[in-house]
Parts: sequence; C-alpha cells; structure tokens
Amino acid sequence: MIGQALNRVDGPSKVVGRATYAYEHWEAGQPLYGFIVGATIGKGSIARIDTESAEQAPGVRMVMTHLNAPEQGARDESIPFEYWRAQPELTGPDIDHYGQPVALVVAATFEQARAAAGLVDVEYTGGRGRFDFAEQEDEVYIPKVVNAGLPTDTAVGDFDAGFDSAEVRVDQYYTTPYEFSQPMEPNACLAEPRDEDLFVYVSCQIVNAAQASVAATLGIDPERVHIVAPFVGGGFGSKLGIHSETILAALAATVLRRPVKVAMTRQQIFQLVGMRPTSSQRVRLGAGQDGRLAAIAHDVTMHTNPDVEYAEQTAATTRSLYAAPHRLTSHRLAPLDLPRGTDVRAPGEAPGMLAVESAMDELAHALVMDPVELRIRNEPTVDPERAVPYSDRHLVDCLREGARRFGWENRPATPASARDGRWLVGYGMSAAIRGHFQGPTTARVRLEADGTAVVQTDMTDIGTGTYTVLTQVAADGLGLPPERVRIDLGRSDLPTSWGSGGSWGATNSCTATHRACAALRAKLLDSACADARSPLHGLDPADAVFSDGDVSIAGATEALSEIVARGHPEGVEAEGQVRYMGDDPNYTDYSINTYGAHFAEVGVDVDTAEVRLRRMLGVFSVGRVFNSKTTRSQLIGGMIWGVGAALEEEAVVDSRSGAFVNRDFAGYLVPVHADIPDVDAVVLDSYDDKANPLGAKGVGELGICGSGASVANAVFNATGVRVRDFPITIEKLLPGLPPMDA
Repeated sequence: MIGQALNRVDGPSKVVGRATYAYEHWEAGQPLYGFIVGATIGKGSIARIDTESAEQAPGVRMVMTHLNAPEQGARDESIPFEYWRAQPELTGPDIDHYGQPVALVVAATFEQARAAAGLVDVEYTGGRGRFDFAEQEDEVYIPKVVNAGLPTDTAVGDFDAGFDSAEVRVDQYYTTPYEFSQPMEPNACLAEPRDEDLFVYVSCQIVNAAQASVAATLGIDPERVHIVAPFVGGGFGSKLGIHSETILAALAATVLRRPVKVAMTRQQIFQLVGMRPTSSQRVRLGAGQDGRLAAIAHDVTMHTNPDVEYAEQTAATTRSLYAAPHRLTSHRLAPLDLPRGTDVRAPGEAPGMLAVESAMDELAHALVMDPVELRIRNEPTVDPERAVPYSDRHLVDCLREGARRFGWENRPATPASARDGRWLVGYGMSAAIRGHFQGPTTARVRLEADGTAVVQTDMTDIGTGTYTVLTQVAADGLGLPPERVRIDLGRSDLPTSWGSGGSWGATNSCTATHRACAALRAKLLDSACADARSPLHGLDPADAVFSDGDVSIAGATEALSEIVARGHPEGVEAEGQVRYMGDDPNYTDYSINTYGAHFAEVGVDVDTAEVRLRRMLGVFSVGRVFNSKTTRSQLIGGMIWGVGAALEEEAVVDSRSGAFVNRDFAGYLVPVHADIPDVDAVVLDSYDDKANPLGAKGVGELGICGSGASVANAVFNATGVRVRDFPITIEKLLPGLPPMDA
C-alpha cells in the first residue's frame, strides 16, 4: 500500500464542497465580521485616530484601536521557535511598516465592516523610513544564528589562499527580490467564545503553535484555546505562524462575547504576512583546469525587520553540496522598515541555489566543460564541512539519469548557436539538495470494534495529501483496505505534531503512525494469543501476518474485528512518537538530505527577448515514497515555482512609503498553465534507513531547489546573456541579445 498512486481520499469532499476551510465554518451560528485598517505610512506614529464616524456607520459593533485594545502578552524571545510566541497587535501608536494594523472594524456584515473601515480617520507623524536595500550597506550586522538554528558563518581550510591560487575563478554577485507565498486560501479566522474557552477556526500549518501563540497573546491557559484546522488551502510557509487576522478576531470575540470572522484581502496579505527577504549573494568558485573545486565561498546579505529578526539560511546548502578543501559561508542582515521576513517555500535553499547553481554554470562555461560533468567531478565522499558520512546520497545518479532522459547530449555547446525560426534555443541544468528535518510528533491509532481504524494527530493537510498518505501507512501497518481507515486531523485536542512545513510533515506524521500501528499490532496479538477462545491461542505472535482485515499465524486466521469485539469491546488504541532531530543520534552522525537534478529547455524570441519554457525535467532521490502520485505533484509544483523565481516573481517596494507597489496578481506575476507546457518529475528508487524506520524523506520543497537556476542557465545557453539580477525580465535580457542575422 505504501508507495502506490492512491487517489486523494479527501478529493471527493473537496470536489463537492464538504471540505470546510477556516472562513467557511458556521458552527457558531451568525458571526460578526471584522475588517483590518492598515497604516498608510511605512514609519512613524499615530498622532490622532478618529473612529466616531466609523462607529456610527450601519451595523458597526466596535472599532478597536491601540486606545481600547485589551492588554496582551509580549513576544518572548526565549521561546526557541517564533511561531509559538505571542503575536500582539494594536499595542501602541508606533508604525513599523506600511499596512500595519491600526484598527479593526467589527460589524454585522463584511460589507458593513469594510465600508466603515474607510471612515476611520488617522493622522500620522511620519518618520524617515529605511526602505531601500541598496542604501543600507552601512548598517549590515551579523546575526547570532540563522533560520533553523544553523550557524551564521562557517569556514574550512584557508579560502583566500585556495581561491587566489586557483587556475580558474568565478567571482559574481547575484540578487534576488522580495517574494511571497500567496496560497490560494487567504489568511482567515473565525474566533468563537464559549464560556471560558475560545474556539479558533484558523488557516494554519502548525496547530500547536497556533494554540500556544493565541494563548500567550491573550494571556489565557492554552487548555482554554481550541484550534480547529481540518483543511488548509495552501501555506508554503506563510501559515507556519498565525497573523494579525487571528489575533484581532480573537481579541474582538473575547471583548464582544460573540463569534467574529476576519479575513485578509489579497492586497493585505502582501503587507501583513511576511515575505522572502531580498538578497545580495556573492559566490566565489576557484577550480583547476580539470574542473575540481579548490575553494568555494557563499556570502549573503539580506533584509530584516529591525524589531523581528529573520535570517534566511541562504548559504546553508552550499556547505554540503560540493567537495572543496577551502570553504567559506556567511550571512549578514540589513535592517529595513518593511514587513518581517518569513519562511517561504524552501527558505534559504531556493534563493541560495539560484545563485550557486548559476555560478557553477559560469564556471563550466569558463572551463569549456559540460555542466553535468563539472558537478560529477566535485561529488564529495563525506559532508565537506561536517566531516560525517551521507546517509543516502544519489545526486550523481540523478544527474546521469536526468541527462539521459532529457537528451542532454543535444545541448548546444556554444551559447546563442541554436535557433528554431525566430527563437533562440538553449538547454540548462542544475543540481538540487535540501536538508531533511525531523520534529516531535505523536499519532494515535485506534481500532474500533467493527475493525475500522482511526488515525488521530493535530497534523494539518495544506493540500499536500496528508489524509491520503496517513491512510496508506495505517492500512499497510494494520493490513486493512484503505476504505476501512479514517484520518482525524487539525484539532488541538488531538496528539501534538510539528505540523506541515519544512517538508517534515509527512515523514514525521507517517513515522509516528507507523510506530502506533506496530504498538497496536502488539496489543492485538497479546490479546488473541492469550485468549483460549481465539484460533490464534498459544501461537507465536512473531509469525503473524496482517492482511485484508485479518491476522494469520501458521495457517490459523482471525478477523481483527473479532479480536477487538471480544477483548476490547470499546476499541483499542496505541500511540507512536517521533523525537526532535537534535535528540536523534542519526542526525548528528550523518548528513541527511534529499537530492535532485533539473534540466530545462527554453526559447527566447530574438526580437522581443520574451522567454518561453519549452520543456523541463527533474530527477530526484527522496528515499522511500509514500504515494507516487502526490509525490510527483509536489515536485512538479516546486519546479514550476522555480520557473517563477527565475522569470517572473518580484515584489517592488515604493522607496517613499515602504508599500509594495504590485500587491495583487495583476502586478505580482506567477506562472500560469500557459507558461508551463511540458514538465515531468521522476523519482529514483531509494530507502534512507538513517532518516526514519520508513526510509522516507521530505519531498515538497526539493522541487524548487535549483529549478530556477536550470532555467536561468538555459537562457544563457540560448542567448549568451548572463542575467544575475533575478528575475530575468525582458529589459535585462534584450540589450544583450545577438542581432537577428548573427
């Protein structure tokens, strides 16, 4: 059952509308509606706020500002993971970024709340904001650690000496823009007070973090906060923590003693949810004429909010990717009065590999060497910075298989040498690597008297297929058909998980479920083999086989439902757990990653410089696969995201106000179906016994790692123009195009 292309078990519910998302819950009856009023300056303070007209508007029940908001808990920086910290709102007059909530208008209908929000009159005392990344070089500082607790800087050998003595050198800067997650479902929340408790229906990725954060903000017992999130319409990192719509809905519901719904508009999400920081990355590669790297350095400077520091681990994967005796990585932060940086799909790896894999292509061009061969020649035998073995590394296999399937031998050896009518044609490739993470997770599996299994964990499904893969693992673990397994997710009264994020969700929850099934099998066998009424009485449980709802030992068979009904008429259950990776010696003794290779073919219009993706292939090694269909879907989705990073995605800041100018999908471009004609993802057979007992590793974010670089490298191969300021747009590419008759 594990590995099969089982259709999504929640698919029918979604198609007919029975899958209920945060804003669609009506358990509380008729709610009130809140609408957020955002600041129209990027730095300064509120001098005066007049809510009288808004309060007198039709249907308005309350206008909450910093003048009447309840007291809230402060952010506790000692809590190691920020998503569990308090997230107070409307705590004072100071404005830290454009769009920051300055009021919440609550009314009987959404339309009334939105109309009244326009009547809130705010006067500001403006300060001089820092909005231009390029102007903040003098204020750059060194963070203590970067995201995921990784070291800020690393150094091995003597980089300067190794680089200076290298026969061939690449030393280039690459810049990446602000980028957003922007899932299909906007951030939304329904908060409902019930006596002393508060029920919060919210779109979030980590239920336990949402519970802790709401409780810490409101200053109440976490047991009194009940999070409900059975379906989440995408997250991509933007919903790992809760945001202002959740806190404001909870505050208003608590004050009014009425259920309150708050949803962000798409435009508000651009200003309130956080984004991938802009970055300037210097990559230096020194190699011999044979292509072997002697020195590699990756230095990153990115923006951060002055009050809420975020350092994306952009140089981290460079530490494990290629062999080189002399190495250097660093991260620096430039404070800007902009929304805080946050995790966006494949945080760190996505922008970092866009730079490093572009630089590797530049090195291959300087050496007149096949880019695939260059990477193979620099394959390490052990992790080059940690000096520990890899758990299961098949990067070279991905490179070779990808080259074979793609027809890499047909790549134009000379840039700008291949044409198809008006189109310049080019091939590009890149390697992919992403760390695999593990977090504390508990799952409970219960077998009812009728032989139906129920898996329970607060793990969320953000559209990635959690309901389906847990069904497969439980069905496999108990020998049941999938239709006899039910999955119960996304509530804070269920066993605690690390939620969905970082590509850890499926492996954590599936491993915990696998262990719970093993414990439950042991209970069932103990019960049956010790019961004189059972056909299995006195037989050796070590020989048991669970299949088709039965358990068999040495030719004797009994239905699971009979064992449960006789020995456990009210059902029987067991729990399985996964511990934090810092407490697991495998994650200390081995370098545990996922790998891949991307190949892309593009066409570039010789007159207009328009870039068209013609085809794309990714070959990946991710350990054991839970579901071949959902795995391929996840990888293709990541690859397409990489195409967007290379060619389209860019949020532009107004340097006068700190506002994002293109804060909608008319101006913030992402790939659509017409942009993606032919994309395929292939997964190699593998099993990583160091990652977990199932041998599986994270999938979702690997697809974006390096994929943008393969497109960028294909554009160079097509045109001979190297664009290092992403995304690659017409105005950057057109001036360097060869003439039509060249």
